[in-house]
Amino acid sequence: MRRPKPVHQLTSAQFDAMFPVGDEEACRVYLIARRWPNGVNCPRCGNVKVYKLASGYHWQCEACAKDGYRFSCIAGTIFENTNKPLRDWFKITHLILTSKKGMSARQLGRYMGFGSVKTAWLMAHKIRTALIEPETKLGGIVEVDETFVGGKAKNRHWDKRDGKPGPTASGKAIVVGAVRRKGNPVARVIANVKQETLEAFVNEAVSEKVSLLCTDQWVGYRRLGDKFNHGTVDHAKHQYVVDAVHT
Repeated sequence: MRRPKPVHQLTSAQFDAMFPVGDEEACRVYLIARRWPNGVNCPRCGNVKVYKLASGYHWQCEACAKDGYRFSCIAGTIFENTNKPLRDWFKITHLILTSKKGMSARQLGRYMGFGSVKTAWLMAHKIRTALIEPETKLGGIVEVDETFVGGKAKNRHWDKRDGKPGPTASGKAIVVGAVRRKGNPVARVIANVKQETLEAFVNEAVSEKVSLLCTDQWVGYRRLGDKFNHGTVDHAKHQYVVDAVHT
């Protein structure tokens, strides 16, 4: 099986010819050719010894057969567990990539005829996250917060108390962390919680294509909105969750 050549940009007519309305077969064939150009392998263990089942586009791995593990062409992808046709996913991807200024979830929902804006938002969110280069930078919805690690000053020996006010009085370490929601965190020990220090960490850890960056209202984060889609919660007002924003 040969992987299809990348296409610079399809017109609407070319897309419809390549993936006709209601033709899930064409979408599956294209996905399999792009994903496994050298033959299907198990997404769980990478084993190439798999056999096709009679139930269409499903395979079983010989190594995982004792666990009863079966997989399809969408296993381990952003399309897994979806109740939308593959063509809808392909069409939204095409619309996002060919729109000069992008498309909002509301506009995508109207165009696709979805009954819920949330459906279009979730699909677009997954697609944009997948488009981010698989490097160390975090995408999707990312939460950032800082904390002080160490014991209280009153519990330290008298000659180890430095007498400074504030959370670092007992020599606590300052740790800042960023986590992609339902993903892995990135953490650093930093010298202070000044604006330039926190901004440097966020620029290092978080992709500019992030869907939403969530922080509290600490002054060190106040300029992040210039570069990122930034949402905040005000802990001083006992505000911890505002729609999708929380840390």
